[in-house]
Amino acid sequence: MIGGLFIYNHKGEVLISRVYRDDIGRNAVDAFRVNVIHARQQVRSPVTNIARTSFFHVKRSNIWLAAVTKQNVNAAMVFEFLYKMCDVMTAYFGKISEENIKNNFVLIYELLDEILDFGYPQNSETGALKTFITQTGIKSQSKEEQSQITSQVTGQIGWRREGIKYRRNELFLDVLESVNLLMSPQGQVLSAHVSGRVVMKSYLSGMPECKFGMNDKIVIDKQGKGGATDEAGKSGGGGGKQSIAIDDCTFHQCVRLSKFDAERSISFIPPDGECELMRYRTTKDIILPFRVIPLVREVGRTKLEVKVVIKSNFKPSLLAQKIEVRIPTPLNTSGVQVICMKGKAKYKASENAIVWKIKRMAGMKESQISAEIELLPTNDKKKWARPPISMNFEVPFAPSGLKVRYLKVFEPKLNYSDHDVIKWVRYIGRSGIYETRC
Repeated sequence: MIGGLFIYNHKGEVLISRVYRDDIGRNAVDAFRVNVIHARQQVRSPVTNIARTSFFHVKRSNIWLAAVTKQNVNAAMVFEFLYKMCDVMTAYFGKISEENIKNNFVLIYELLDEILDFGYPQNSETGALKTFITQTGIKSQSKEEQSQITSQVTGQIGWRREGIKYRRNELFLDVLESVNLLMSPQGQVLSAHVSGRVVMKSYLSGMPECKFGMNDKIVIDKQGKGGATDEAGKSGGGGGKQSIAIDDCTFHQCVRLSKFDAERSISFIPPDGECELMRYRTTKDIILPFRVIPLVREVGRTKLEVKVVIKSNFKPSLLAQKIEVRIPTPLNTSGVQVICMKGKAKYKASENAIVWKIKRMAGMKESQISAEIELLPTNDKKKWARPPISMNFEVPFAPSGLKVRYLKVFEPKLNYSDHDVIKWVRYIGRSGIYETRC
């Protein structure tokens, strides 16, 4: 129920204008420019109501995308459409910039005509759109090709076309996790959670049916489902991480949710190429890859002694990479002397921090850094707030404990079996906001 869609540059000039309903006039374009883009105060809310008209906007670099409506629409649906529109444009012509939009404005209008019908979002899958909308305009198709496109766009499987063929059938699965932590100086975990994504790249012939399972059984903690909390308590904790408790998750539209609810297995026909299969979040039994032990001692009013020890908490056979520890320093720091056992450390005055970098570190190891910080005398009686020590890293495992138990491919029409498919699974754990108070 979107009334119109407008794309502006940073000056407020309209680059793309598409009105779908009669209740949206030209004055809506000017209202958004004056009240949002040229507003004296920065507009923080992505939703703005002006004269009974709602404006939903997202910003990409210096480009504004605004959806306009006078009806009481589902705001989440409008934003989902705007983000999907950004993804489609990026897939077609790369970076969303004023120059690229001007060079491809005919293409954008064609896409808008396909994606939105009378303000209602339709098929926005890039793979399906690319079959009949190209950089050079709409292709002329034979009758057979036109019928295939029609069945793809209007059928049950709009994200994948029929007749795809590859010489080698390959399937790549990436489990990408971001671990977030806030720890007290004494080593008590104040808050911790893992945000994860399962990204798939499929190069499979035909219309294959894939089945994907994790840690034998996954327990979904949902309010209102009896017994879910008890099951989660049983599944977490124990040695060996037989199963993990997932707090919430979202799936790509290709996943059959009915099978997931009944069997706890993820069954789907994958889109061709890359897609995000699922997102999830977990808060229980998280493997914390590193422990940071800080020691800060004030020597008089003009000197600080800092000692930081980092310990790796994973298998010795694994290697962590891109390790960076940021130790904050007071604003009145005049000089810093640093001694570190491993890696390189440097005081950055512009960032008020000591930055310690280590290329690689094996599991079950520890390393330390010592620093003497000279302070300038000040009249300010306010004590230094001691901001937390933050850490960045990358490890080759999933901190949530998630593991892919099986990944099966079935294609009954073409003569290839699960054993003929080359499968790759990779785990990458990265730091999100990983902080230890000092």
